[in-house]
Formats: sequence, structure tokens, C-alpha cells
Amino acid sequence: METSHLLVEQSGSVLWLTLNRPERLNAFSPEMIAGLTDEIERAAADDAVRVIVLSGAGRAFCAGGDVKTMGQSSAPQAYEHIGRLNRLILAMKSCEKPIMAAVHGVAAGAGFNLALACDVILAAEDSQFILSFAKVGLVSDGGGSYWLPRLVGPHLAKQFFFTADPISARRLYELGVLSEVVPAEKLREATESLASKLAGGPTKAIGKQKRLIEHALTATLEEILEEERLVQGLMVETEDHREGVTAFKEKRSPVFQGK
Repeated sequence: METSHLLVEQSGSVLWLTLNRPERLNAFSPEMIAGLTDEIERAAADDAVRVIVLSGAGRAFCAGGDVKTMGQSSAPQAYEHIGRLNRLILAMKSCEKPIMAAVHGVAAGAGFNLALACDVILAAEDSQFILSFAKVGLVSDGGGSYWLPRLVGPHLAKQFFFTADPISARRLYELGVLSEVVPAEKLREATESLASKLAGGPTKAIGKQKRLIEHALTATLEEILEEERLVQGLMVETEDHREGVTAFKEKRSPVFQGK
């Protein structure tokens, strides 16, 4: 579902989804959110897609909510809009394929939270992250209240939300929020390199590992031990496992097919 607000490009087994409202710093629109959701749900069921990358056109990754339309929504309208955003975040979380964010410029508000919902975040070293909700008298939407305290702890998360001060990519990297920080001119190259590496991995095992880690945020040790036990029973019967074992014995690099 390519729309004017979302560019869709598949390069090999990597699906690039580019937010495309550069004149609004890629602030969310209903059309963009629907397009992202549809593409991620479609990719989740498409064996030809093994990695998804989110990026932004122009000067920024995503400014979050569109300030131009703020103050015009009633409570029921806001509830409906956030429901659409929630569907997107849940689609990302349930997708058993790695989703990467390539962040440049600014990631603000729900745009920051969109990046947090990804599995891997690469960022340009001059990019900035802002939980800007308090500046306009709002609370977080898009799952930031869930993701951030688990990454940096509740006290620092509260400070970031309460003050709405910009946070540098370097600081977030040091806190373990970002996976990698690179010079701005190297962001595309670094993203392509990691996406290619992940696309060449055992897709089913990566997808199941993603779900295990997500579940571990709320599960007990006993629950995770049993889930690992059950999932491993599925993995030992995959073609990728057989290829991995064969390649190890033959002292060569495995060629995984994602099956």
C-alpha cells in the first residue's frame, strides 16, 4: 500500500519503508500510519521479506504528531487516532522479523516512540531525540511509557518525559537505547550493511528470539525456560538449523534460506 506519505522499496529481502512528509518533518498522518501498518502486516506474512527498515525522507526521521493539527481534536477523535497508532505498534511487536530504524535529524514524540518499537536503532551522531509531549500538555502515546522505563529505568524515563529536553544520540547510545551511532553521511551505508547481515540470517530463529525477548520483559524465569524449550523443539526441525549444522561440520559459512 504505497501512498504519497510512505515510500515502499524492496531491495532483495530487505523492505525499506520511508516516511515521506519532509515538509512536515515526517509528522504522522492517518494515511502514513495506515500505510505503515498495512506494509508491516503484509511483510510479516511474506517469505520474500526478511528484514524491515524504517527511515525518514528529508531532514528528519519523524516529528511525531503534526503540530499543525493539534488542538483541533475532540477526546473521541484522539482516542480513534491513537487506536490506529496502537495497531501499528502492535503489528511491529508481533512481526517475527527484525525491524530496524535508521534515525537522522530529529525523532520527536511518537516519532521517538516509533523508533523505540523497532528491534534495532541506528542513528546519525548529530540526531536528537525529544519526548516532546509535556511541551504541549500531553502524555506519551505510541508505547513510550512501556519501552523507555524498561531501557533506562523509571527515574530517568520520568525526567525525559517531564522535561521534554532534547537527548543526544550519543547519550542514548551510552544508555543502551541505540544500537549504533555513526556519522550522518554513513547512516545509509551502516543500515544497509546490518540489514544485509540480518537478512542472511536464520529468519525463523531470529523471529522466535525476538518474541522470547519481548515476552521476557513481563514473564517469569520459569515461563521463559518452558517457552525456550518448546520453541527449540520447532527450531531443530527447520532447514536453516540443518544448514547451520552442516556448514559448521564442513567448516564453511552457512547459507540460510529463512526456512
